[in-house]
Amino acid sequence: MKYYIIAGEASGDLHGSNLMKALLQKDPQADIRFWGGDLMKAQGGTLVKHYRDLAFMGFLEVAMNLRTILNNIKFCKEDIKKNKPDILILIDYPGFNLRIARFAKELGIKVVYYISPQLWAWKESRVETIKKYVDEMMVILPFEEDFYKKHGVHSHFVGHPLLDAISSLKDISTEEFKKENGLNEKEIIALLPGSRKQEVEKMLEIMLSVRPHFKKYQFVIAGAPSLPKEFYQKYVDDNVHFVSNRTYDLLRCSKAALVTSGTATLETALLNIPEVVCYRGSKISYAIAKRLVKNIKYISLVNLIMDREVVKELIQNELNSKNLVEELNKIIDGGKRNQILDDYSLLREKLGGKGASEKAAEVILNV
Repeated sequence: MKYYIIAGEASGDLHGSNLMKALLQKDPQADIRFWGGDLMKAQGGTLVKHYRDLAFMGFLEVAMNLRTILNNIKFCKEDIKKNKPDILILIDYPGFNLRIARFAKELGIKVVYYISPQLWAWKESRVETIKKYVDEMMVILPFEEDFYKKHGVHSHFVGHPLLDAISSLKDISTEEFKKENGLNEKEIIALLPGSRKQEVEKMLEIMLSVRPHFKKYQFVIAGAPSLPKEFYQKYVDDNVHFVSNRTYDLLRCSKAALVTSGTATLETALLNIPEVVCYRGSKISYAIAKRLVKNIKYISLVNLIMDREVVKELIQNELNSKNLVEELNKIIDGGKRNQILDDYSLLREKLGGKGASEKAAEVILNV
């Protein structure tokens, strides 16, 4: 069977790679063409476009790159029409993917959505688009099934694929990790500033401002696979280090983490590392988002799934050096740290067991 997969971000690349692996196990003759990244490329198939050429953050940034986005949509439609896949698999990335869903459906191609857009947060009206143009919806957050049911859309809760990704990690000791990456003996505070250039530049400056208050620790930046190593060199010194493509190992060997809002907040929690969630967008993008997002109390997946504050979120003006120092101190030792670790156990229970990728592949094959 011929599959066409579209993932437009780093997290989509991770989940797409595990899905491809499961599909190839169930359909060894699978012909897979995809938009994604290096992890998907490692599974085989044909990479059409890398997500680093697709990811634009915030309303202002999207507007500035509108011509590029429209050209990518046009190119994608032409590529699908030319290659005539049996099934189109969309992974999150709704602004792009919902346009492609309509086009593919009109061509008579089966459309499956894996990892729902966050319609429960904003643009709820897009549910109508999904009703019209998506044959099967697979969700990975437990409350999403009820959301779609409310709108008359059947969906499959397959569990969260991060549980699969994390369970497959090879064991590594902290000493071994430090030695491999030229780190000193101090305990590690991990910095996860995001995956897009403009985002990383903005977040690293504020994250690194806490250094004078934590001289007993070394800070290690998790490099995004979409950015070159050279980009990070201006931030590196004797007590600030950088590792590339080792984010999970870095987190497992860290005492605590400062994490930019996104999938990384959930990854950090599932790896059992206390964290402070950070977010600061452009004033215009944030003002627009605040108007559009309704009935959502939190921005991190951890708090959204638990429906209460488990990890501290510092957003916009609250994200400053004083608050970061205060919150980081709370999670390094003491009662707050222990409470977070207890809550992480409950979080894992809510997300269900392993096997999300295999369950998703089964749904796709049944379609």
